[in-house]
Amino acid sequence: MTPAVRAIGRAALAARPLSLDDLNGRAALLARRGHSYLVPVEVFQDFAALLTDPRRSCGPFRALSVNGRRWFAYRSAYYDTADLRSYHDHRRGDRLRFKVRERLYRDTGERQFEIKLSNRHGETVKHRRRLTGDDRALDARQLGFLAGVLGGSYGIEAPAGLEPSLVTDYQRATFVADGQRVTCDAGLVVTEAGSGRSVRADGGLVLVETKAGGPLSEADQVLRRFGVRAAEFSKYCGGFAALRPELGVDRWARTVRLAFPGPRTC
Repeated sequence: MTPAVRAIGRAALAARPLSLDDLNGRAALLARRGHSYLVPVEVFQDFAALLTDPRRSCGPFRALSVNGRRWFAYRSAYYDTADLRSYHDHRRGDRLRFKVRERLYRDTGERQFEIKLSNRHGETVKHRRRLTGDDRALDARQLGFLAGVLGGSYGIEAPAGLEPSLVTDYQRATFVADGQRVTCDAGLVVTEAGSGRSVRADGGLVLVETKAGGPLSEADQVLRRFGVRAAEFSKYCGGFAALRPELGVDRWARTVRLAFPGPRTC
């Protein structure tokens, strides 16, 4: 267990619990603004303690708890075209960009097919549907759903020839206050689907993502007071940039070096 995984676990256990239904009622935030931060463990511990302090004037942030668990194992399998259209759209900052993935909640077995739409204003809208039984991420039903989302939201056709591109595995703890959600990820391992090559993120960093309806949440402000600035980073793009820098790293170069400082592949 890395220092970052221990840190998110301790922070979650120290907080008051919150059920999944309560989370969805208070801060589902399928449409939101958010920022990503690469936070050293030492700073994260103080940051989490402030948010979950019972004396907080608006009430403490609470930790998602499901069946007594406070942090959870996630796996996301991403799909892209052979020429990595989604990756390059994000690398260039194109106006109409999206990611397609299947998310597995490994502790419960639940699966979701998800489409994340992003724009230049920092807004993210997530569309998802639950996968059950023999459902597959790229079967006819899901491809029809993808076509409907991209056509209705962007007025574009769904790309042909989607195939597995990248898999991410990590541990997550989630903290919630009214209208705000903070996800804290640690132990990230990224694997390229085609080659099987993997890269492991720095075990002393927590990837913190703030999610709120407005441009700057309370969690963002607290991190700024600690001197932590938002990073140009996502697991999909950062992982691919670390595994295959020849694809073009551009504005992610600094954060990729920070997130993956050791040998790039394993």
